Amino acid sequence: GSGEVGEEDEATITGLAGGLCFDFHRTIDYLFLIGTEEGRIHKCSKAYSGQYLATYDGHSMAVYTVRWNPIHPKIFISASADWTVKMWDHMKNSCVMSFDLGQAVGDVAWAPYASTVFAAITTDGLVHVYDLNMNRNERICYQKVVKRAKLTHVAFNPVNPILNVGDDRGGVNCLKLSPNLRGKLAKVPGGDLDPYDGKTKNEIWVERMEHLLEMVDRKS
Repeated sequence: GSGEVGEEDEATITGLAGGLCFDFHRTIDYLFLIGTEEGRIHKCSKAYSGQYLATYDGHSMAVYTVRWNPIHPKIFISASADWTVKMWDHMKNSCVMSFDLGQAVGDVAWAPYASTVFAAITTDGLVHVYDLNMNRNERICYQKVVKRAKLTHVAFNPVNPILNVGDDRGGVNCLKLSPNLRGKLAKVPGGDLDPYDGKTKNEIWVERMEHLLEMVDRKS
């Protein structure tokens, strides 16, 4: 009856209480992620409103951002008040990599041009840039952007090597990324005319991420 439908709706809404952020998959249009206040991340489908496809436990405090990797279809990243950024393979329950940034992480964004580059912001006014292809453990750059404000948002320009950073006082800061922060692909030895061996740049970047996942897997 109509009462049952109402009850179902109510349960669904209760189940999603405490959601803080979400992101739809780039190619699987029914798939999306939700980050929650208590630190869990849920994988959901538009086809099933009443249940989660998976739940990822890894953060101990609020998840402020979840972002699918724009190049590798399995990978997503999350930023949390618990001082960490975590990288996930959505087919696995536990995170693939974790990065401690020493302060609450307000936002994280993947670079549009390289599967292994991301930028994160912490509440103490710092921007951190990682390129996992160059260094799996350490950020390759960090920059103090504001002195008396908290950073709240970070976004890559989709075309140019520019990072936009917003703060809680209404400021937007535009940072130009130096060439070493732009996700370089090493030249293939032998100096062939076709450095990508007939592959697209994105295919190479998917391979780089696969290689990284293998290395991390072996280590653990």
